[in-house]
Amino acid sequence: MIKFSRYKDESVLNTDSFDKRRFNSLYDMSKGMQQLAEKADMPGFKQLLGDIWAGLYKMNPVLKEEVPEKLLQNKTIMERIMNDENFEDHRIHTKLDDLIAAVGTVKFGEETHEWIKEQKQQNEEMQKLMEEIQKMQQDNHNGKYDENINQAFSELNQHLQGAFTTNGRSFGQAMAKAMQQTNNIKNSVKSLLGGASTGNQDAELKKVPLRDQIKLVETLSNDMRVKKVSEWAGRMKMIARKKQKSKHTESIDRSGVTLGNSVERLLPVELGMYMNPKTKLDFMRRFVEGETLQYEQKGNEALGKGPIILCLDQSGSMDHLDMQSKGFALALMSIAKRQKRDFCLIRFSVQTKIKEYPKGKITIDDMVALAAEFLGGGTNFERPLKQALTTINKSRFEKADVVFITDGEANVSDSFLGKFNKAKKEKKFNVLSLVIGSPRTSVESFSDKVVNIRNFEDEGAFEAFEI
Repeated sequence: MIKFSRYKDESVLNTDSFDKRRFNSLYDMSKGMQQLAEKADMPGFKQLLGDIWAGLYKMNPVLKEEVPEKLLQNKTIMERIMNDENFEDHRIHTKLDDLIAAVGTVKFGEETHEWIKEQKQQNEEMQKLMEEIQKMQQDNHNGKYDENINQAFSELNQHLQGAFTTNGRSFGQAMAKAMQQTNNIKNSVKSLLGGASTGNQDAELKKVPLRDQIKLVETLSNDMRVKKVSEWAGRMKMIARKKQKSKHTESIDRSGVTLGNSVERLLPVELGMYMNPKTKLDFMRRFVEGETLQYEQKGNEALGKGPIILCLDQSGSMDHLDMQSKGFALALMSIAKRQKRDFCLIRFSVQTKIKEYPKGKITIDDMVALAAEFLGGGTNFERPLKQALTTINKSRFEKADVVFITDGEANVSDSFLGKFNKAKKEKKFNVLSLVIGSPRTSVESFSDKVVNIRNFEDEGAFEAFEI
């Protein structure tokens, strides 16, 4: 790992010892910063990254009046960044936020590096000066800067100021791009780690170690597949949260009436009996004996609050829905986490891969691996169903809710079906199957309910979020 040392005179901002220690720590965590500093051939670029971070993170960053010649170009760049009309608005999201400030440092640094590279291509003298400065720095082992190198830094800064005069607009566009990229990654990481609401997302994010947060954002920056899964996860979690909320208020079928003593399902007439002093005693007797009139529960409430087992088809034909399906899986896992229910994911094709997530909790590494991996190949139903049975036989997975998702067809032997359906009665678990595309008769043979859907955005798919 590259170690980056900064000294008290190597910043063009009002940084203090805390700022320097904090940035050094973030730099050591961030491969993105280290790789950017390695490939950048502009003198002082490592120090510039520190100043970009300080400009984003500090409550009140201020440029120094006087800086050494070797930092003149950094001051010129930071002046341009901090004077951007949108920069202060952007800092609302980055100040005192370790993660977002670190993300912004990489994105601003990348865009600055690319812009400088373009300027060098248009200005041979600027390119030549940078090469000369680098050579002089390599030859100057004692760290003292003579007049020649100071003059070279001064001339480089003049060229840089000229580039801003000529091409300042393109630099502004590059900084706008950096701001947008920072915001996009911020939203993506919160979609993956958090729940549906902003408050919940922020709270969940704080539970993850900063090093893991940085690792995740750098994966999101470099792996489009993981980024797409995060977008689907965010969208699906919003729907899952709404479905869970509506379940409490819309779980009553008002066309049916039964007897019982569930307060939340009592008919208005019974509530009136309770409020009337003359009938209250009779109401209380009937309520205790479970004979008060109440609305009948919607459906049979077949799926309960046990663990969740998701059997997810990853055969070749599911490839075009892979990112959707994983966003869907993460949303279902978020329900398990919120309700402290154990979660088991069984991905299947002709092979199976199983992973258990106690109380629905998933690590950063497991999340990235899930987003990146796809099995492919043919389809086999018995293997994932056998694996589901094996999992249910564990005590903590008794009375599980099984969600089976497929777009295919596969034979299931009569002997296995007999064992499976007998186990369903004995272990008191249920199977909700979501079938993508045409109806599949083999799925009906082991399911309590089958819902046909077009894709994971189909309203029917969201029944899984009500378990």
